[in-house]
Amino acid sequence: MSRKIHLALHPYGVGGPGQHGLWKDPRVAKNASIDINYYIRQAQAAEHALFDALFIVDSQFINATYPAHYLNRLEPLTLLSAVATHTKHVGLVATASSTYNSPFNLARRFASLDHISGGRAGWNVVTSFDSGAARNFGLDEHLDYPTRYGRALEFVQVARGLWDSYEDDAFPADAERDVFLDPAKLHALNHAGEHLKVAGPLNISRSPQGQPVIFQAGVSEEGRDLAARVAEGIYAPGGSLQQAQDYYADIKRRTASYGRDPEHIKIFIHGSPVVAATDEAARRREREIFEEDDDFDGNLALLGRSFGAYDFSRHDLDAPFPDVAHLAEKGGRTGAARIIARAESEKLTLRQVVDSLREFRRSPFVGAPKTVADSIEEWFDAATFDGINLAFRTDEDVAAFVDGVVPILRERGLFRTEYESDTLRGNLGLPVPRNQFAREPQLADD
Repeated sequence: MSRKIHLALHPYGVGGPGQHGLWKDPRVAKNASIDINYYIRQAQAAEHALFDALFIVDSQFINATYPAHYLNRLEPLTLLSAVATHTKHVGLVATASSTYNSPFNLARRFASLDHISGGRAGWNVVTSFDSGAARNFGLDEHLDYPTRYGRALEFVQVARGLWDSYEDDAFPADAERDVFLDPAKLHALNHAGEHLKVAGPLNISRSPQGQPVIFQAGVSEEGRDLAARVAEGIYAPGGSLQQAQDYYADIKRRTASYGRDPEHIKIFIHGSPVVAATDEAARRREREIFEEDDDFDGNLALLGRSFGAYDFSRHDLDAPFPDVAHLAEKGGRTGAARIIARAESEKLTLRQVVDSLREFRRSPFVGAPKTVADSIEEWFDAATFDGINLAFRTDEDVAAFVDGVVPILRERGLFRTEYESDTLRGNLGLPVPRNQFAREPQLADD
């Protein structure tokens, strides 16, 4: 079978980082981020278009400067459990922190979503770069990078062990023999590691896809390495075509170095297509979106997120960029380091650094439907992604892509004409994990 593009939908609600003007759009309901019907519509639109998944982001810290969507939104697993009952095929991927959760509780919640949805759950594993979250969980400060990523690796391994608590044939439910459970097929994990201690077993069986699909968004060295070791899907940082190629090749190489099949990790880049009747109209709309979101104070606050929600407004905007490198280690270290390096090399003031966040950058996926399809095909053929995590501002924008671009991708044999499976794993072309406690099947003559 020829290689196909995977597509996921990432709802914006009333606007995430950098989308300072989206909530003002009259087409966007002001309560979209807490309206379950908004998410159901988004999921059903994605399913109608045969997308692989609906992706929900999350964080566990805010202050008054945070983006509109972050200030007032639904918890992802609760949200997706409701969406599951209104869909049949589209995958349901929730973001949850390995730093600020317990493995038993989170494994149970994801296993429950996996059963409710019939095997369509995915977990986007994050270590949390909002350092202020520590104070919401009884800690004085955020964990450092090595500790967060060491815990994340162990957390995923523990969750997978818990999901394997029952072998697939553990429940004969034989009333005549008065046997509901075969106790030999129930396994306690009894894990005691560097960061976690969990006995188990989990009180829920495996789903039709075996286990939820593990996603990750690794940018740092630690993040890329974690992705290569455990992830089955990854949300890539994007950038230029060359940068996307380099990242794709690096992740696939790392995956192979851990003895894994590189085809068993699907790399999704972020995409915010703007589709219109003509290329010129689409480019005009792209510029309008930039101007709608152009807000200096919003970008000043956004800059602070990479440095642990640091308040840069306390500094003189026209003085040299302040020395905040020590704040990056427990925040968004990779992005923060990039900001600091540019500020130092170009001798930028704080105002100039903020202005650099406001620079107009043209997207490759803007134009008439054929233009956008051509660009997607070019990037796909250049080995920059296995899929695109799509974000649209309005329902009309979703429809323009689904009705205009998707049919062209289908005509070119690049996108499915029907779902291959009832599970997220099946549609992504991923294998069902073998239960680590199950004995190898014996040959008949052994």
